[in-house]
Amino acid sequence: MSAQKKICMLGSFGVGKTSLVSRFVHSIFSEEYLTTIGVKIDKKEMSVAGEDLQLILWDLAGDDRFDNLQSSYLMGISGFLLVVDGCRYDTLKVAKTILDKNQAQLRNVPFLCLINKSDLEADWEIRKEHIDLMTQAGWHVRKTSAKDGDSVEESFHDLATLMLGKDLVVLPG
Repeated sequence: MSAQKKICMLGSFGVGKTSLVSRFVHSIFSEEYLTTIGVKIDKKEMSVAGEDLQLILWDLAGDDRFDNLQSSYLMGISGFLLVVDGCRYDTLKVAKTILDKNQAQLRNVPFLCLINKSDLEADWEIRKEHIDLMTQAGWHVRKTSAKDGDSVEESFHDLATLMLGKDLVVLPG
């Protein structure tokens, strides 16, 4: 029997949370933008470090007004993905605010920050120095593309590794 692990997708609207989940769970990407209302839940089984896991993925509606983030959605989470749109610097500020406003519930919960839309990296407003600051603050940062699938599977695998209390193997370069 697989251990169940609840993961929340957090971030501003339009950063690609739903697209990342669709790519990971169903191996699909759609150009059509559909706003998530409330929460959408998906599941995926995977094996990490010899353990079978069932990931319960809570795709929360993006909102830049943080009073609307239901703290009840965060109860019982094992980890979360904080998603930022590389083309919109303001979504990084939103990500930092999410962490600050929900510090009590998110403290000591493993997470990765996914800077999404790496397929559009030439248009990014988030620069290397921003990523360096996040890394120095202890964030695990990954560049992803829900459209191309770049680093999507690996990011969920890395989060699951952290949730199991294992260290990530960081490859040079």
